Amino acid sequence: MTNASRSAAELPESDVSAGVGLSGLVALILWLLLCRNWAAIADVLSLPGPHAPMSGPYAAVATLFMTGGAMALWSVVVDKVHRRPSTGIDWSLRRPFAESLDLSITKLAGLWATWALIGAFYCIGRWYWDGQYLFAMEVIGAAALPVFLLSIPYVLWLDRRLVEPRDQAWHFGALLIGREAWDVEAVKKHGRAWAIKAFFGAFMISILPGGFAQVVEANFAAMARDPVPLASTVIALLFLIDVQIGTVGYIFTFRPLDAHIRSGNPLLAGWVAALMCYPPFVWGTMGRADVLGYEVNTPGWGFWMQGHAGLLWLWAGLLVALTAIYAWATFVFGLRFSNLTYRGVLTNGPYRFTRHPAYLSKNLFWWCSTLPFLVSSHALTDMVRNTVLLGVVSAIYYWRARTEEAHLLAEDAKYRAYHAWMAENALITRSLGKLGERLRPGVREAQAAE
Repeated sequence: MTNASRSAAELPESDVSAGVGLSGLVALILWLLLCRNWAAIADVLSLPGPHAPMSGPYAAVATLFMTGGAMALWSVVVDKVHRRPSTGIDWSLRRPFAESLDLSITKLAGLWATWALIGAFYCIGRWYWDGQYLFAMEVIGAAALPVFLLSIPYVLWLDRRLVEPRDQAWHFGALLIGREAWDVEAVKKHGRAWAIKAFFGAFMISILPGGFAQVVEANFAAMARDPVPLASTVIALLFLIDVQIGTVGYIFTFRPLDAHIRSGNPLLAGWVAALMCYPPFVWGTMGRADVLGYEVNTPGWGFWMQGHAGLLWLWAGLLVALTAIYAWATFVFGLRFSNLTYRGVLTNGPYRFTRHPAYLSKNLFWWCSTLPFLVSSHALTDMVRNTVLLGVVSAIYYWRARTEEAHLLAEDAKYRAYHAWMAENALITRSLGKLGERLRPGVREAQAAE
């Protein structure tokens, strides 16, 4: 049996257990119930302060630590991830403090300089000081001093136990200090990892309050008989799960949790494809009706199906199911979700059926909710433009998927084994692969000739 056939014969074990994401989901739901019922709880306990649901933005931030804490606890107590060799930690090692101190100072210099550069980037970027980003800047500003102070004992403690304390942050510090040899590739990896955390972390924090308030304040009983607002609110809850668990992934990048970023995507195409989908870049592409906007004169599914109760409920269920798959594809990552990164290999949950369940479900949701070919203007040009442009958006996500695969295939033999197994065994991936082969007969014939 060849290596290729052997790799395709068995699905590799996932680096993240199902229990991690589920523990975070349970903690999130419990916290939401507490926030929704805080008025009654405060009344019963005669607590001071407002007796109202806790729907404010800082209650949304507190959710991160509830969910993240639960997932970290599961990871350490149940999965014992801190014992894995991939952490780079040897807990039996107690390097003398005098020996590790100089290493730690160099590393702290690299970290603090990185954070200063990120702060300068935030100051220069005008979009960070307007709209929803103002809250993200408020949170990051409040966290800056505690993070700075806590980094000192954390680095001093960890460096005594790291098998190789000269990590990527150390190499950047060595570059700045100029006393020891540093590796340019390690510095590049350090820069990519922190650029990802800074860019996407601020965005994720900025969108926390809106969905959180909508779910906490929602009156589900009042909309129980109307599928449109009910589906909209349930979808908001599912997106809240996605955002909360996803934001935790950008914050809890700690080696003892085996959740550190091994590498950021080194491919320029990967960065371009991903950044096009997020502010401020998305505002000039998908967010503009005269560029890639696909919602011109599209009132959406609720408008076209009104008066048909059965169809409304059926379509609402479809949209909720697609969003549930999207949320599942995020919380199954546990502590390791983030864009453009390699942080281990995930092979369970929806990733047993397709390599890109989030992109697939998200794009199907857009097609089914927008119905771009149905327009209130009844203009053929609007129908064609909307349909073609949403097709372009879906193509961008296909491009993102391919660049992410290229990154992971180059990084880990386990991912290569997973990729091969999915091509042969996963229902959706196998079916799409066969469809692609039929659409590319010339490629198949050339491969057969080889």
